[in-house]
This record gives sequence, C-alpha cells and structure tokens, in this order.
Amino acid sequence: MSIKSDRWIRKMALEHKMIEPFVDQQINAEETIKQKVVSYGLSSYGYDLRVSNEFKVFTNVYNSIVDPKAFQEDSFVNITADMCVIPPNSFALARSVEYFRIPRDVLTICLGKSTYARCGIIVNVTPFEPEWEGHVTLEISNTTPLPAKIYANEGLAQVLFFQADEACEISYADRKGKYMKQRGITVPKV
Repeated sequence: MSIKSDRWIRKMALEHKMIEPFVDQQINAEETIKQKVVSYGLSSYGYDLRVSNEFKVFTNVYNSIVDPKAFQEDSFVNITADMCVIPPNSFALARSVEYFRIPRDVLTICLGKSTYARCGIIVNVTPFEPEWEGHVTLEISNTTPLPAKIYANEGLAQVLFFQADEACEISYADRKGKYMKQRGITVPKV
C-alpha cells in the first residue's frame, strides 16, 4: 500500500471524477486578497476538503438521548449559514462541499486540519472505503469551554489516499453499504 501524491490525485479527480468539484491547487490566505481563509484544495500528498454551509448542531432542548440505534432528529438544530458557532463542549455534524468517488483499490483517511485542532476543535471522519461515494459527513467537536466558529466553504479536513497493491475482494459498493451515495448530512443508521 502506498500514499498517493498530488499528481495521482489530480489525474484521478480530472479523469475519473474522484473529487467534484475539484480545486487543482491549495487555496490559502496569501492567495485571497480580501480575507483570511482556512486553506483547501490539492496539497502535496492529499486533498483539503471544504465544509459546506449546512450544519446540524446538537442541542439538549428536548432532553434527548443520543442513541445510534434510535437517533432522534430533535437532537440537533439545523443551520444554513456562512459560519456556524458550536457551543462549548458540544458537537455538530456538517458535510463536505466535495462529492467523492473512491476507486476499488483505494482507502482514504481523513484528518482535521491543524488550524482548527490548535483551537480545540476536533474533526472526526471515518475512512472512505473502496468504491464508496458521496458527500462526507463531518463530525466536529468543540472540546473547549468557549463557543467555537466553523467557516463554511473553507478547509476543515485533509484526505490522504492510500492505494493497495491489489483491489479488494469485496468493496463498500459490493456490500451495498448504508451510507453509499449520501447527499447532504447523513445522521446515524443501523
């Protein structure tokens, strides 16, 4: 198994629609004249995905219990905005701007960007399995005792691509995985 470079990611994105929309370079604060931006786009050995402007912020208004086997929609408040404030010691779901199509011989690992991590904001995303496709549901935790801002349409996490020496026997698509071709923010399913 080997990690893939910017050349491989670019080729797969452009020729096989692995990432749509695809930003062919790293966009950062130095390249944007009007405002500071958390970087996104193609990097040396990965791709920095953007968070969309759709958020589901967890709330305790209805004294719900978070249960992955019986998830209640009233556990969160829906927000559509250019920025989302996550309350102290709280959590939000969001989705990537980009839609991913992972090849059969590839597995990805997605890690939060250091800009947010240095502020106590942790991004958790499970691996993108071979032949999975969809918008990425992003889990964002504010571990601080202060409210935390997340900026829509800017970088939130970096995706690293690992190509196996041979294709897997059974892919996510073969198993008909429950999160296949998800659009928008997808809540837990059992």
